Amino acid sequence: MYDPTQLRTFLAVAQTLSFTRAARRLGLRQSTVSQHVRRLEDAVGRPLFARDTHSVELTEDGEAMLGFARRILEVHEQATAYFSGTRVRGRLRFGASEDFVLTRLPEILEGFRYDHPEVDLELTVELSGILHERLAAGKLDLVLAKRRPQDPSGALVWRDDLVWIGAERLRLDAERPVPLIVYPPPGITRARALEALERQGRDWRIVCTSGSLNGLIAAARAGLGVMAHSRRLIPAGLIRLPERAGLPELGKVDFVLVHGRGRPGTREAADALAAAVLAGGERLRRHGG
Repeated sequence: MYDPTQLRTFLAVAQTLSFTRAARRLGLRQSTVSQHVRRLEDAVGRPLFARDTHSVELTEDGEAMLGFARRILEVHEQATAYFSGTRVRGRLRFGASEDFVLTRLPEILEGFRYDHPEVDLELTVELSGILHERLAAGKLDLVLAKRRPQDPSGALVWRDDLVWIGAERLRLDAERPVPLIVYPPPGITRARALEALERQGRDWRIVCTSGSLNGLIAAARAGLGVMAHSRRLIPAGLIRLPERAGLPELGKVDFVLVHGRGRPGTREAADALAAAVLAGGERLRRHGG
């Protein structure tokens, strides 16, 4: 009775409360998103969203449809996988850098769960350098992380500018060492920041070290110092520092997918998740963030 495509679009709009953001998430035109929602509302016979030019809100019936839509899609995907004979199953150990986990990864993992409900996913969130080490040690099956400069391996998800960010009110004194907010070793952005400052001959001091991106963000929002970060993933409450700050260029940073040694029964699941992540990276490149 209810079209799965329309239900997926409905969930995207319900999660973002924006037809524009839902269209970006799904890689569709906004007019197509509106059409899907309108057809679902016609099938239901009731409005699912209350919307005007400024806001989108779920109606009471829309709230009810949330649970129904999730269960319908889950059963639909299970039935499709069962009768197509292409069920992906197994335990997949996936490692991801925190930059991506706090932004793009949840929507990708949600779609993967719907498509492959029989895969048991173990998620490890760590520094990129540590993820690469665990992958090499056979402790992970697939990693999404920043690429080490000397390491050409991995499938490119997207390439971005590495930039200096901080609180808008922060002002740097050219006569004093640059206050740095950094990951502990072997953080890749940490190494890039220190190397760039050393090349410039600029003095620096570390004012905050944290293995958690949330910890770094809190320190930066408090105005303690500056940090190196992917331009397209700048957290709310922080800005890219202007050129007048006098900080050196940091160059590009690559986010890549790297497969592990391939434990028995994991390759198919790893390939399926890799395809989902690469599709998410393509949307990121296409829509610029």
